[in-house]
Amino acid sequence: QVSLVVNVASECGYTDSHYKALQQLQRDLGPHHFNVLAFPCNQFGQQEPDTNKEIESFARKTYGASFPMFSKITVSGAGAIPAFKYLIESTGEEPTWNFWKYLVDPNGKVVKAWDSTVSVEEIRPHVTELVRKIILKKKDEL
Repeated sequence: QVSLVVNVASECGYTDSHYKALQQLQRDLGPHHFNVLAFPCNQFGQQEPDTNKEIESFARKTYGASFPMFSKITVSGAGAIPAFKYLIESTGEEPTWNFWKYLVDPNGKVVKAWDSTVSVEEIRPHVTELVRKIILKKKDEL
């Protein structure tokens, strides 16, 4: 599977546009070959203050989020979880705000990272191309 790993926050200025676009991407490409992997984070501006259950409920009710939602984590600095340390080491790009996006190929290789200011629509072609390669490879194996 192709994964788009995102540190999400419920009370950020980017919340509405990103959640809507992430869900649309999930709807269009997932869940067999692609998944958004959402990691709530309260590290930037304290914009994810609620509990894991409240965060997931908000995303599912408000945006119809059907992608996996993980427990609240730390994504940068000494307290960053190992998955984000790997993403940062692989790209040299460390999150400085909410809604950083890391594209990971089916082999676990980090392809690229984008900051909060880059819209999901701008990165859609990168995601689509990776998904297309998986589908063509499976077709060749049939």
